[in-house]
Amino acid sequence: METKTGPDEETLYVDTEDAERGSDGPFFVVYRTPDRERRWGYYCGNCDSFLTAMDSMGRIKCNDCGNFKKPDEWDAAHE
Repeated sequence: METKTGPDEETLYVDTEDAERGSDGPFFVVYRTPDRERRWGYYCGNCDSFLTAMDSMGRIKCNDCGNFKKPDEWDAAHE
């Protein structure tokens, strides 16, 4: 677990052992507390950014570098 300063100068905890595979680098799970009780979001391992977004299908995208993770499941019926 790595400690990083988040966008609002808050201390966040990046779990470097819990990652999702992205197109350009991993997305690490971020927590508000070191005990992993309060999940915060994702951290882009490609450009070291907290500016990431996730949609309802599990896609993750970094708004800084464009790194992305494809949806967990995809079905033409979702279109």
